[in-house]
Amino acid sequence: MSLNISGLGDADFQIAAYIENRPAFMNMAELEHCQPLVDGEIYAIGQACGNGWRKVFNVYAKLLFALPQSQFNYRTLATDWQGYRDKHLLQQDSQTALLFSPPALKPDDNRLHIIMGRTYAKRLVNESKITAPLTWLDNEFAINAEHKLFVCPYFDYRQLSNIKIERLVELIVNTQASEVPS
Repeated sequence: MSLNISGLGDADFQIAAYIENRPAFMNMAELEHCQPLVDGEIYAIGQACGNGWRKVFNVYAKLLFALPQSQFNYRTLATDWQGYRDKHLLQQDSQTALLFSPPALKPDDNRLHIIMGRTYAKRLVNESKITAPLTWLDNEFAINAEHKLFVCPYFDYRQLSNIKIERLVELIVNTQASEVPS
């Protein structure tokens, strides 16, 4: 699937998280496609770019590992979220992506789109890079169920705490359940 996307991970993703900034690592500032990571690169980016990037990867892995196994297979691939992060997250065929480009929303797209941060989401809306209407549930979470688009706090332990990860998981599960024909 070749859309105009740039970021890290599997271009054929099931779940993409969208982030406003890029790590200052190797060629990522100029990256114009979706580049899968290989074993050890998440660690290397964390070492080179600091604790903020380690938190992004950790929270992303924790979120995926918290999704129910009945709907998502991430938990079947490792015994814990750390193992998942190190051996699967953002790698080829992982069905996960961390994208630096805005969401490319298409009708009947079954993929999940998660925008990190209210400020980034509002900027994308103001710049017409997202035209799908967002329903704000509170100051931190928004959703467009039709496009499976979610806005949540930035992937950081304080902003997207474990309790907020649980809330995001609930929103995702409820959105997935609503598409099942009765």
